[in-house]
Amino acid sequence: MWKGRFSQQTADLVQQFGESISYDWRLYKHDVRGSIAHARAQLNAGLLTADEFAQIEAGLRSIEADIDAGNMEWSIALEDVHMNIESELTKRIGAAGGKLHTARSRNDQVATDTRLYCREMIDVTIDLIRDLQRVLVTKAEQYAESVVPGYTHLQRGQPVTIGHHLLAYVEMLDRDADRLTDARKRVNISPLGSGALAGSTINLDRHAIAAELEFDRPTTNSMDAIADRDYIAEILFALALVGTHLSRFSEDLILWTSAEFGFATLSDAHTTGSSLMPQKKNPDVAEITRGKTGRLYGNLVALLTAVKGLPLTYNRDLQEDKEPLFDSIDTISLTLRVNTEMIAAMEINEERTLAAASDPMLLATDLADYLVKQGVPFRSAHELVGTAVALSVETNTPLDKLSDEQLQNISESYGPDAREVFDLKRALAARTNPGAPSPQNVRSECQRWSDKLS
Repeated sequence: MWKGRFSQQTADLVQQFGESISYDWRLYKHDVRGSIAHARAQLNAGLLTADEFAQIEAGLRSIEADIDAGNMEWSIALEDVHMNIESELTKRIGAAGGKLHTARSRNDQVATDTRLYCREMIDVTIDLIRDLQRVLVTKAEQYAESVVPGYTHLQRGQPVTIGHHLLAYVEMLDRDADRLTDARKRVNISPLGSGALAGSTINLDRHAIAAELEFDRPTTNSMDAIADRDYIAEILFALALVGTHLSRFSEDLILWTSAEFGFATLSDAHTTGSSLMPQKKNPDVAEITRGKTGRLYGNLVALLTAVKGLPLTYNRDLQEDKEPLFDSIDTISLTLRVNTEMIAAMEINEERTLAAASDPMLLATDLADYLVKQGVPFRSAHELVGTAVALSVETNTPLDKLSDEQLQNISESYGPDAREVFDLKRALAARTNPGAPSPQNVRSECQRWSDKLS
């Protein structure tokens, strides 16, 4: 493609070092689509005849079909997907193929292809996130009244329900979908027509090209259009955060499925055994999910590192944007799908969760609230309940079994009805404020999410 300037062939090692066809081939559909839009703009500008445009379009479609069928032979000597397709086109249709690159550079071509790819993958990823949300909402509704301890510092804190716990992840995933939706706005801008960095003296209708490719508008600065990889960094960040949320849920499942907790059971289809210990049932999907999150972080850091010191505009370092992007897309897609399947088959051991949540210590805050309702300032109530807790520990007496006399020795504000706060069902039902975990609230939220996700 640059043989007029050079007298020697590119060294084999340089070709091997610089090729990207081994991974950027996956942009081929977007490259074909972008090339057809570019050729149509050439036709409208009088640079192609109708017959030449028809040859180019038909040739590109036939190449796309052959690639779909696995019949394309890629050449690293042609470096990338763009030159492989253009070279094949010229072989098939002759001189008309050589006109396709008029008023276009590989710089704006790759930026266009990558934006088209990112737009498609954002839509796919959001759909996968919605699938997982729907499964979580279904499980939340199933276990809307199943009581489980809520934890802080991995210590039992207050009672919630399994449904409320699962809906917390629905919220996280919804923010993930929102971030990707917002990033899509910045992805959906057409750089085609920016040339190598300074546009072209052959002015094609960039607005028409953008419209054909379903972009919102063309870019407004040719140098920024070529150098910009912010949109990829933004996507990689959003995907890393999806991974973070899946990893946190994985940690919950790893704890819940342990013998020490015993709160949940994963299906045999979504667990593995041990080559040595026949009794083992390991939550490998959750563990691998947790591990792959580090990979998502690494891809983000790799891209940020690649672009941090680049002067305007295009530098070959930018070739390093594709593999982190493709890997993160592949990783999050598979991770979302397998987690959706695993969670759909998960079962909760309601007897174990109820037993754990029945520890009266989980309602110590409710006892403080009781004292507040008797007119005791909260800080004083907190101290009085702390004293009762200390007495419970010291005497090895459950907090709800301390006698009236023991409580009133601590404070006369403890009445004979103080122990009524330890009714777990009533304690949960009383948590009706927006965002609180009463079964009524959980069912209402499940309905709201079901409506939103339908």
